[in-house]
Amino acid sequence: MKLFKEPWGQSAVDETAAVVRRLARTASVEVTTGRILGSQTPPVAQLLPAGTAVYLPSLPQTRFDDILAACRQLLADGLQPVPHLAARRLSSRAELRERLSRLHATGARQLMLIAGDVERPAGPFRDTLDLLQCGLLAEQGFHQLGIAGHPDGHPFVNEKALMQALETKRDYARSTGARLWVVTQFAFDATSFTDWLARFDDSTQPLPVYCGLPGPTRIRTLLAYAAHCGVGVSARLLRRTPGAARLLSCWKPDGVVEALAQHYLTHPGTQLAGMHLFTFGGLESAAHWLHRLRDEPQRKSS
Repeated sequence: MKLFKEPWGQSAVDETAAVVRRLARTASVEVTTGRILGSQTPPVAQLLPAGTAVYLPSLPQTRFDDILAACRQLLADGLQPVPHLAARRLSSRAELRERLSRLHATGARQLMLIAGDVERPAGPFRDTLDLLQCGLLAEQGFHQLGIAGHPDGHPFVNEKALMQALETKRDYARSTGARLWVVTQFAFDATSFTDWLARFDDSTQPLPVYCGLPGPTRIRTLLAYAAHCGVGVSARLLRRTPGAARLLSCWKPDGVVEALAQHYLTHPGTQLAGMHLFTFGGLESAAHWLHRLRDEPQRKSS
């Protein structure tokens, strides 16, 4: 696959290639605690560059003790853990305080705040705004926080409410000095991201945005995750692609990354700051793909 296409001239090709390398070199990844703590080889530390941010999803079956152990392992390996904190799964302020204290004790200093995919909150926290406003994050020493963005919309929240929530979180960062950033839900085409950036630019300013991409994986696996996560628009577009079921047995996000790099170059004021890979159990494939973009970018001759 050629990474760069006409009508770009060689100078633009070189600039785009440089941005692609930068996106690959600074990419974060999402990996389950089982992959980090299990016996599967090679170890995570051998697949990712030192300092890589590794997000730890809060799945219903994941034990909190395993999240703590994964944080310690990642830090020992020179990687940066970013555990998810699911608001709606917390039963009380006391539980939140205890979890934050234990996470801080591991050496973790960053969190990814999510609402959680349960219909009814287990306690007083309905969403990430409640987490921010309760004061316990700052009290326990967490001032570096990721928040979610939804390029394909949210199955239960309309766009106006999502925009208002982002603005409130942005104001929290301004008033407290906390460092917040946005990690989007995954999508399959760059237009989902660029359209969302255009609509939400005022709401996210000055929060950096990291676009969520599925790493290389089987199309069947990808569509199953999309259905579970409510990523509808991009999934429907993928299904309607002529011959997709036959030709795209394995998804690779090369074209999306190229388009994001071109967007970055042509929109100097964009909040686009990087990309975040959802590995869906395919960490090795994702790591090899990042390595290729990072160290062996393909170029198109003039």
